[in-house]
Amino acid sequence: MAGGVAGVSVDLILFPLDTIKTRLQSPQGFYKAGGFYGVYAGVPSTAIGSFPNAAAFFVTYEYVKWILHTDSSSYLMPVTHMLAASVGEVVACLIRVPSEVVKQRAQVSASSGTFHIFSNILCQEGIQGLYRGYKSTVLREIPFSLVQFPLWESLKALWSWRQDHVVDSWQSAVCGAFAGGFAAAVTTPLDVAKTRIMLAKAGSSTASGNVLSALHAVWRTQGLSGLFAGVFPRMAAISLGGFIFLGVYDQTRSFLLELGRESP
Repeated sequence: MAGGVAGVSVDLILFPLDTIKTRLQSPQGFYKAGGFYGVYAGVPSTAIGSFPNAAAFFVTYEYVKWILHTDSSSYLMPVTHMLAASVGEVVACLIRVPSEVVKQRAQVSASSGTFHIFSNILCQEGIQGLYRGYKSTVLREIPFSLVQFPLWESLKALWSWRQDHVVDSWQSAVCGAFAGGFAAAVTTPLDVAKTRIMLAKAGSSTASGNVLSALHAVWRTQGLSGLFAGVFPRMAAISLGGFIFLGVYDQTRSFLLELGRESP
């Protein structure tokens, strides 16, 4: 429940920034992809997918942490967080990718409705069309989570140690913003590759889902600037997203646990 509430909150609040980032990464160019027009195009897909996606991630993340229970003082704690976050992303992407495919196509074609795009994908490409870019999404999300979640947990632990009590929800949110922004910067090329694969025409070489091939094509045509297209809106969105997402998650989780303790 806490993960789902956090996921819906952050995705709906930051949707316009995500649209701008997608259009900056689009092979047709920012203005041809829609520019600043219709920045909420594709929001129904996100609204439907956000809750189960974030819920699936945190259920898996917390469960794997529990299975791999490591003493908080152990040097293996970051490894536990890395493994938990990686498994969580693999599971969550089963829900996230179809939602992301529909959303991104709506973002670069604001005149088409979300349901129209969804039905077109099913008719023309079948169910595999909804999972186009699954590998590239997982390959983007796992490195992202390998950086973000151990850094988030470490910053919280350091802050808790400095003030001699567990961090408050707003402090967890600040840690989430720093961790998210840093992780966003270093994984932007993988995000560009994922976007290109999802937006490629069916049957093209890019649509096959080869991440290295997509990265090479961007490097060949646009160089380093192409690989880091959209890095600033991505960092801004994910820093703010980390603040909202992880802060709301901690706050909602604490509230629900307190509610559970008070219930007879």
